[in-house]
Amino acid sequence: MAILWRTSALAHRHAEIGGELEDWNGMGTAWFYDHTPERAKADYEAIRTKAGLMDVSGLKKVHVVGADAAYVIDRVTTRNVEKIAPGRSTYASILNSEGKFIDDCIIYHIAVNSWLVVHGTGTGMEQLAAAAAGKNCEILFDDDLHDMSLQGPVAVDLLAQEIPSIRDLAYFGIVQTRLYGRDVMISRTGYTGERGYEIFCRAKDAVHLWDSILEAGKDMGVRPVQFSTLDMLRIESYLLFYPGDNSETFPFDDEPCGDTLWELGLDFTVSPGKEGFVGAENHYAAKGKERFKIYGVKLTDSMDQMEMHARVLRDGEDIGVVTYGLSSELNGYSVAIARIAPDAAVPGTPLVVKQPDGTELPATAEEMPFYDKDKSIRTAKG
Repeated sequence: MAILWRTSALAHRHAEIGGELEDWNGMGTAWFYDHTPERAKADYEAIRTKAGLMDVSGLKKVHVVGADAAYVIDRVTTRNVEKIAPGRSTYASILNSEGKFIDDCIIYHIAVNSWLVVHGTGTGMEQLAAAAAGKNCEILFDDDLHDMSLQGPVAVDLLAQEIPSIRDLAYFGIVQTRLYGRDVMISRTGYTGERGYEIFCRAKDAVHLWDSILEAGKDMGVRPVQFSTLDMLRIESYLLFYPGDNSETFPFDDEPCGDTLWELGLDFTVSPGKEGFVGAENHYAAKGKERFKIYGVKLTDSMDQMEMHARVLRDGEDIGVVTYGLSSELNGYSVAIARIAPDAAVPGTPLVVKQPDGTELPATAEEMPFYDKDKSIRTAKG
């Protein structure tokens, strides 16, 4: 049984609309408002065509402050933090000493000597605390800080009613402002592949902001969406989930868990030429030694949904496994993220997906993302 040691100020709002609060990262999270396929489809399509609001306060929000704050973040993460100007953020990976992926995060540069690192279910906070020992730096876990994610094409129109300048906020930019009379930090980030925003606020303001956003957006098609919708959106947008796509969930037969950035396709999160971060030497040494590659799979003549743990075959040989799949009527395809043999990770490679019940479905290997391939949607301005 999970131990819930964190509480969202929005928990009662989720319960009022049928939310079942299940553990995610120690917080009761509204994975489902309704278990029906109709609800899942409606929430997914709302974010792709209108906008959806979800409570992502289960993310861990960690302030890193002090004269040595930048050093600590630079030591723990794969990004060169000196390149991150105040008012900007970036996506980064966190490795262990073996050069294996243990967490990802977004690094927000708030002000001089003041940073915010937001991460998921890995051990990012523990890594930061270890690096900060003996330094002029404090690591402050902040569960009063809540995080609502407003994602979808009309999100900018809704926010622009209150904050006209939001249209000029660049991808991964942040702004300190007021929304519906409350102090907020808004970042141009999200986990959906859409143009979207994360709204950080105090716990005491969360319900007011949640209600105000939904009221202002009701005629625009804005709706609360269940947390599980993220799995549908992230699949077609090539956004990985730790540990869901990792060897912690799909263990190797003959070696411990742990994946490299080269295998996960996250090597782009290492700033060019950067050294000195935890696991750096082993990270670079692992290049060209990939045991598998995270890659896309697309069914060729079926809209069946590929199931988690379905096997991926090439010429009858088992070469990998599906981590998560999505069948999208909106976009007219059935796609999945898979862990497959490196030499099969080539666009157009003929494959067969063998479902857990034995059904075999013709497929091909495909580059990701499947949706918004040039990322023009999520980065748009105006």
